[in-house]
Amino acid sequence: MSRRLPLILLLLALSLWLGASYGLRYAFMEDPRWVGLCAEDAGRWECVLRSSLGTLIHYRVIALAGLLAALVAFFLPGRPGWLLAVLALLFALPALVLYSASLAVFAVVIGALRLVRRPLDAAL
Repeated sequence: MSRRLPLILLLLALSLWLGASYGLRYAFMEDPRWVGLCAEDAGRWECVLRSSLGTLIHYRVIALAGLLAALVAFFLPGRPGWLLAVLALLFALPALVLYSASLAVFAVVIGALRLVRRPLDAAL
């Protein structure tokens, strides 16, 4: 197995995750049909989910979670740091799409830098 194969598969999975985030934004958050349905009956589970997601976006919880995970991952050595960087990107990519780009961009950059950093034992 190639050394780059896990990174290529991760990039493919993150691209699909980014596409799903755009689908969530345009098909669920901004679709006029959902706006109308939730204005009529806010008690529907879809509307409660939409409202909760809106609250998370408003308080930048998703972006802050990604940024915190990326910062910790950057200083954590080895495989745990790499896995935490993947988790940071899983939070940061939807935050980029869902209106929290000002914080999420830093999480994406820091998490991506951590993913491509050469291990210390390979640097010697």
